[in-house]
Amino acid sequence: MRWIVDGMNVIGSRPDGWWRDRAQAMTTLVGHLERWAPEGDQVTVVFERPPSPPIESSVITVTHAPRAAANSADDEIVRLLLADEHPADVVVATSDRTLAERARAAGASAYPAERLRDLVDPR
Repeated sequence: MRWIVDGMNVIGSRPDGWWRDRAQAMTTLVGHLERWAPEGDQVTVVFERPPSPPIESSVITVTHAPRAAANSADDEIVRLLLADEHPADVVVATSDRTLAERARAAGASAYPAERLRDLVDPR
């Protein structure tokens, strides 16, 4: 199975003050995803802009949209889905209804961002 995570959507699913330090919130999410990543599964987290400082991971793929703009991470996620040879094996973690619909139209399934956040970072 392959997971594509709408990074800021998952971060924003919990009002824990993440907006005060977006870079730290992004780094924290990557750390949680690394510890959670199911063995044998591929996990990719997509952000709208590159994390600063850059986030490196040997466990998951950290990527971003080619240019930062509204919905650019969504467009990048759909681009990744359309390029995938087996989109039925992909789960997109997002609570964005439009992105979830686009993911399903591409053959993937959608998983609520808040549920993934609770899996990777239990309350």
